[in-house]
Amino acid sequence: MAPRVFLITGTSTGFGSELVKVVLDKGDYVVATARNSSSLSFEGTNDTNSLIVDLDVTKPDTIDKAFDAAVKKFGRVDVVVNNAGYGLAGEFESLSDEEVKTQMDVNFYGVVNVTRKAMQVMRDLKTGGVIQQVTSIGGLLGVPTYSIYNASKFAVEGFTDAISKEVKPEWGIKFTLIEPGGFRTDWAGRSMQFHANKNSAYDHIDARSNAGKRHHTQAGDPVKGAQAFYELAVMKDPPLRCVVGTDAYKLISNKLKADLESVKKYEKLSNSTDVDGYQAPN
Repeated sequence: MAPRVFLITGTSTGFGSELVKVVLDKGDYVVATARNSSSLSFEGTNDTNSLIVDLDVTKPDTIDKAFDAAVKKFGRVDVVVNNAGYGLAGEFESLSDEEVKTQMDVNFYGVVNVTRKAMQVMRDLKTGGVIQQVTSIGGLLGVPTYSIYNASKFAVEGFTDAISKEVKPEWGIKFTLIEPGGFRTDWAGRSMQFHANKNSAYDHIDARSNAGKRHHTQAGDPVKGAQAFYELAVMKDPPLRCVVGTDAYKLISNKLKADLESVKKYEKLSNSTDVDGYQAPN
């Protein structure tokens, strides 16, 4: 089988960097991207198996150029991994409009921009492919001090769920939402942005201290996480959603159980609003 071509955003650290290594180790080809790709360096890269290019998810022209360069070099893009992003920490009332906007620009609109180009390329070349959206367990449940980060990841979840139902099967374009729990990456360190101004009403919460306590104490090993990403990418029929990490698995299992209990508890109220005599279609 011919090597697969992976285009990965945000490869300077964390999952992105580790996934590049896995892809190369498996004998596949990689297009490694970052806002400043000149800082990227990976062992085992050569003119045949890799391409390192600039890509800023908030600048569509750089997305176009990166994909065009990938197609020119490799003739196709088989797997696109929307990994670029960061965490904004702070109580909602401590966040400025600009902080909120920038979080959504990167974590949501950036994914939208890359996904649009990826779908176009995969369809036009008639190659199909897999588009992986790296969201978070925080795309399935809310976490205090991460309200806008949660919003950006929830948005990617809904967006991807919808477009997965819009594509024609013959296009061969598949989507997977990857929902990691806590991993020992730079997410809680260099990739974390904290509110600039503290609302004095929230003296009971310290977002910076809470993040610091979690940094590099998480359960997840980024190397193993990247291996899971790769396994999902090469599956014949990848799932639409997959949590990654023991903590994420436990959290979503508990949430689903609680949600089902709540649905059942209010079953009578939920089913009390139909027009008299309404018959649901088969």
